[in-house]
Amino acid sequence: MMSYQDKPWLNSYQIGPFKLKHSMKPYPIINVYQFLKDTVEKFPDNIAIVYADEEMTYKDLKEKVDKLASALVDLGVKKGDTVATVFPSCPEFIIADYAIMKIGGIHVPLSVMHKAKDLLYELNESKAEIVLCSYRRLERVNQIKTRTKIKIIIYAPTKLFPDYKYPKMEAISEENYYLLDELIQKYEPHTEEVEIDPKEDVALLPFTGGTTGVPKGTMLTHYNLTSDTIQAFHWMMDPLKSGIIGKSATAICVPLFHQYGHYALHMCVSWALKMYLMDPRDIPKIVEIINQKRPFIVFAVPTHYIYFTNMDLKKGQIFYYSAAAALPPELAGKFEKKSGVPMGEGYGATETSGAVTVNISALSKVTGFMSEVKRGVGIPLPDTEVKIVDPASGEVLPIGSRGELWVKGPQIMKGYWPTPGKGLKEGGWLPMGDIVEMDEDGYFKVVDRIKDMINVSGNKVYSRQIDDILHQHEAVDTAGVIGVPDPERPGSERVKAFIKLKQEYKGKVKEEDFIEYLKDKVMPYAVPKYVEFRDDLPLTIVMKLHKKKLREEEIAKMKEEGLIS
Repeated sequence: MMSYQDKPWLNSYQIGPFKLKHSMKPYPIINVYQFLKDTVEKFPDNIAIVYADEEMTYKDLKEKVDKLASALVDLGVKKGDTVATVFPSCPEFIIADYAIMKIGGIHVPLSVMHKAKDLLYELNESKAEIVLCSYRRLERVNQIKTRTKIKIIIYAPTKLFPDYKYPKMEAISEENYYLLDELIQKYEPHTEEVEIDPKEDVALLPFTGGTTGVPKGTMLTHYNLTSDTIQAFHWMMDPLKSGIIGKSATAICVPLFHQYGHYALHMCVSWALKMYLMDPRDIPKIVEIINQKRPFIVFAVPTHYIYFTNMDLKKGQIFYYSAAAALPPELAGKFEKKSGVPMGEGYGATETSGAVTVNISALSKVTGFMSEVKRGVGIPLPDTEVKIVDPASGEVLPIGSRGELWVKGPQIMKGYWPTPGKGLKEGGWLPMGDIVEMDEDGYFKVVDRIKDMINVSGNKVYSRQIDDILHQHEAVDTAGVIGVPDPERPGSERVKAFIKLKQEYKGKVKEEDFIEYLKDKVMPYAVPKYVEFRDDLPLTIVMKLHKKKLREEEIAKMKEEGLIS
């Protein structure tokens, strides 16, 4: 009987007629900054960044990075120190990212959506003493400064769109406040080599778990980050690289401070690609860039593709990539009809530096060598070990079973801050928290999050499956189901569906229609007891349906009504 050690997915390591390598070893033991340095040596005059219609070459980017690195050293940053940023997707984020890592610091990227309490928690956890932020976030940082270890604040005005009028910046007379541009102008480029151990030294400390629990700092080493770029993008695009390196462009539609966007950034820099940095919420501008600039790759999330299907999107040979949230097959099909090309999908987590699996069947279709696209998150990356485990017993399940995905490889985190190994199982295995199944070709499908599984009187309901079925209904724009406490059966749950209707169907369908629609498609206990229409559904920063927020709202409502205590 075949086992996971046999790696059946290796037979699927192929894009059209091109066979892909079974391994990308040995991975270089380098500082992440080396990607930028190598690119500038080969392509100094290539455009690196296009932001609010302004361009910056790779040579100019590196010079700003090196000058900021000198400033940070002069301000006291030493190897191993944490330095936080609160920037949107903008050039300032990229400059800070590479400057911090060049000098052996640890970059702590914080969300611009964070409230003061979120910033307070993550700054205190990371023990950062220096913060770089946009001018619009300066007030929020100042609110909590005295309750943190912050000693120095570096701020910068950041654009939102080409004609954006910068806010009038009040002069800050207090000590230890610096304007980013002034620091860059003041210092000469940093030229010293900082000795680091790429396999041990942490480069990045993104926080994760905020939608499912207390956020945890994820220790990603230089080796984790560079390996993931090589084993994912370099491996997948290897047959096409002569036409990509230094020649192609990408549209990054996800926040750079999110690991998906951060992975896309490092990937682009490693191959000297032009990056169109997009505001994730500005759908018309994203579509305008796609139509006019024709980027080779678009990095986006499923919610983007929902919007794109209703926009005037021109067809073209573009590789559309989706990650960070479940991509309903129905949505993928609709978008493919709209765009004329199949969609790529990837899967990973902050703890995996970005990617664990990728669906390369879409790329085969784009290149004209595959008639059908497999749905799902694809096959494990090279040098990535996987197994499917019974979440209750921890025993490895036979191929064909549904269970929790465990992974191991060079891209897996060092541990949760500040303890090496924390969050990992014996042997370096990382439980992903997702229920998956694998087909005979080694292609994986995510069935559900363990935390999103609904317990109906002991029966497991996979909410992701119901989400996908609801998205097949012609009236549905966005939908998702959650489990809510069952007042009549303590410890059990009931299924509730939330649906945002397409505009043309409002007032023409009823909540009961969806209960009937599901009755012959799912088990009786999985049919929603309640359906609620909403004009808008809450989304996370990467535009996932915010199920935790929906559940909290429902529990609060039930408590108020006296249904539960």
